[in-house]
Amino acid sequence: MRKSIIASATALLLAAATTTATACTGITLRSADGACIPARTIEWGGSDLKSRYVIVPRGYTQLSYVPGGVKQGMELEAKYGYVGLAVEQEEFVAEGLNEAGLSAGLFYFPRYGEYEAYNEADKATSIADLQLVPWILGSCRTVDDVKAAVAGAHVVAVDPRASTAHWRFTDASGRQVILEITDGKAHFFESKLGVLTNSPGYEWQLTNLNNYVNLLPGTAPQNRLDSLTLTSFGAGSGFLGLPGDVTPPSRFVRAAFYQASTPRAATATEAVRQCFQILNNFDIPVGIETARGEQHADLPSATQWTSATDIMNGRIYYRTMRNSAIRCIDLKAVDFGKVKYQTAPLDDVTEQPVVMVEVK
Repeated sequence: MRKSIIASATALLLAAATTTATACTGITLRSADGACIPARTIEWGGSDLKSRYVIVPRGYTQLSYVPGGVKQGMELEAKYGYVGLAVEQEEFVAEGLNEAGLSAGLFYFPRYGEYEAYNEADKATSIADLQLVPWILGSCRTVDDVKAAVAGAHVVAVDPRASTAHWRFTDASGRQVILEITDGKAHFFESKLGVLTNSPGYEWQLTNLNNYVNLLPGTAPQNRLDSLTLTSFGAGSGFLGLPGDVTPPSRFVRAAFYQASTPRAATATEAVRQCFQILNNFDIPVGIETARGEQHADLPSATQWTSATDIMNGRIYYRTMRNSAIRCIDLKAVDFGKVKYQTAPLDDVTEQPVVMVEVK
């Protein structure tokens, strides 16, 4: 049974390596009361990711998978309790927050990442890429802890043919870093901007922003073209030329400019709502990633869920393709020393609820 689950997850990841349906967009907002809110989408247009939340108590132990789909890698004992949002199976946490205020998230990084080859002699210090997030959440408190942990581990793929990933980590101080593994070596980048998508690499994405130096919020000024006066048709013309497609470079540019132009919210809760509003612009409808003549999946959206994490107040929020209502898990209401390990689907309904308005 376990091998069949791994085979299913591997098949999904192999497809992710060759399709544009796999797309993640991350932003980070900061509110006037000092909160830092990393938020993101997760896309997969091939099938239902069967996403779940997991609540992991202190002391909970699991083993990492290694190539071949067996649990023979690093032992993961949770020093800190955490809440995670998992895809395909409960061990594969893609986004989460621990009780120490460390946020971690996995973003696909196809064709640009390269892990080191798995060596069975190092299995006790080998961690599967899809389990890096839960390992870090269970063992680290700060970005510096993350760097030290990764330096002493071997990050490997469950299946070397599958798509690689890169990661975003944000601690309680608001410091954020991006981890990319290329040529078998870990590289950390300080993330001052707070935006992340997929391939190419993070530094290339920052350089590419220079191609849009002409963009500005508001309305573009009048311009003369010989005897002709050119004026804007309406508000927002300062963003004329903003790329609108769903490729990772275009989404990175849009996310950066939307994030930079949004007003600073007074409170963390207001900033969380802003994150969801901004990320509404990155929902990918099913069909646009499917070539003509190919059958698309029976899904309401390729954006399967969107999350926002209030690190300061210890809350993780999410909405899904099947229910756009924002839900919240409050970590401060959980006693991670007593709570039992638990997991449940993100949705308890299979289609968007509709509330009828009673007319009196």
